[in-house]
Amino acid sequence: MRAFSSFLHRLARWLLWFFLAALLLALGWTLLHWVELAATPLNDGSEARRAAYRATATALDESANETGRLRLDWQFVLLQDSPPAPRRSPAPATEAPNIIALPKLLLPPGPSSSTLAGTQVPPPARKIIRAHSLVNIALLGGDSELTADQFVRTDTMIVVSINLDTGDVAMLSLPRDLFVYIPHGKMGRLNTAFGIGDVRNWQPGGGFGLLRQTLFYNFGINVHYYALINFSAFEAIIDRLGGVDIAVDCAYRDYYPVDTDKPKSSNPDAYALRTLPVGYHTFDGFDALWYARTRRNTSDLDRGRRQQILLRAMWRKARQQGLLATVPTLWTELTSLVETDMPFDLILRLLPHLLNLNSEDIEHFTFQSGYHMRDWTATDGAQVLLPAPDNVHQLMQRFYTPPSPNQASLRSGSIGVYNASGMDNWDIVASERLRWDGLPAIALGSLDDGPPRQSSQLVDHVAAQKGSLVPLMLRALNMSTEQVVVDPKFDRAYDYRVIIGEEYEACTFDVLPADA
Repeated sequence: MRAFSSFLHRLARWLLWFFLAALLLALGWTLLHWVELAATPLNDGSEARRAAYRATATALDESANETGRLRLDWQFVLLQDSPPAPRRSPAPATEAPNIIALPKLLLPPGPSSSTLAGTQVPPPARKIIRAHSLVNIALLGGDSELTADQFVRTDTMIVVSINLDTGDVAMLSLPRDLFVYIPHGKMGRLNTAFGIGDVRNWQPGGGFGLLRQTLFYNFGINVHYYALINFSAFEAIIDRLGGVDIAVDCAYRDYYPVDTDKPKSSNPDAYALRTLPVGYHTFDGFDALWYARTRRNTSDLDRGRRQQILLRAMWRKARQQGLLATVPTLWTELTSLVETDMPFDLILRLLPHLLNLNSEDIEHFTFQSGYHMRDWTATDGAQVLLPAPDNVHQLMQRFYTPPSPNQASLRSGSIGVYNASGMDNWDIVASERLRWDGLPAIALGSLDDGPPRQSSQLVDHVAAQKGSLVPLMLRALNMSTEQVVVDPKFDRAYDYRVIIGEEYEACTFDVLPADA
């Protein structure tokens, strides 16, 4: 018995020494590898992606003529904004921590007749379910500088909805030729509602008061504030920013002043057709206005899309320059250019949301011809557009609803875009097209592996059946399944690689060829 007890004591001492030795060995091994890591430059995936991204800052030939405008050989330093950050999941609908007192809406009066101007008057729009704290702002562009009657036609109408709960922002372009019921008692083009209210001194709210009631009656959305800008002020703001960078995915051709010092000449010989090619360009105020207004080989719907692109570029440039944080000191300058009813304290409340906003947190909504509206001829012969109530209701509900967690998770992958087309910066054009759809793409520059490739290619390194971004990418870039190569890789820098070839053509926005 004594011998057995002595054996147990010896065994306990051996086990104790064994565990102490193992612990010292583990600590030594950890310390050794920590020293090795400390002496090695960081080379993780995020730093590698940032380095690859910085390589996309591309300077074109600086020796060319700097005085021309809208030329084919643009000479600018091109730089994208930072790589996409993961999308935030929306907060539960029951949470409403960001309550702001918003102006009340006086319900619009109904029509006196069921038929006006030979058109059936639509009933009031169905209520749009609002599950979050939203601030809706109408951004309006007026053409009063071009008309002698000084009647304001808001040819640009973009409703920006800021979701205070989720941090998302949604933009909705409203076509100017929508034929709607205006609560002054008649049917008319949507772009005339503001001017009618302004001329009639509509109460409450004047021009915006009538437009606000018009939007609520026809679309069921409550727009709380407005900002109205004319052409000159728009140019001044762009120039104040030092220009904006735009990825142009469709070629446009329209008349442009030969002598840029006389852009408003009535002499036809003072203008010539100019072509804006696909590429990544920098616009000053004048060229940005041309890009926002041109519709010679395109439609008003595409023009609304381009105006949203400009707004996004303006926000990005202001944030890069730190101007958003200095809005309080720039407020006097801004209000001298923009007519608005937004109170200064509201601007201060919204600034943190705008400063923390990522490009992928901005959703874009536009009407589709033949689905959300149809062609209509008014009794006076005017060619207008009649809204389709049920489809418009669905659009407005989507506009009010932030992305679901499932939608956000679909965009959690990474996409690297390379240029093998032989055309400058087409990797940036393609990556911006993907980012427009909320996909996390980044331009990685040109491939130096031989002559330009004819066809584009999408390499899928994930090879997942569920949650794949491939269908979304193919639709955005106008590619076919035959251009997909499945190459599973566990150790990959990017989940998907896109290689842009000479035949890249992602212009699917109701734009005719520039030569048409």
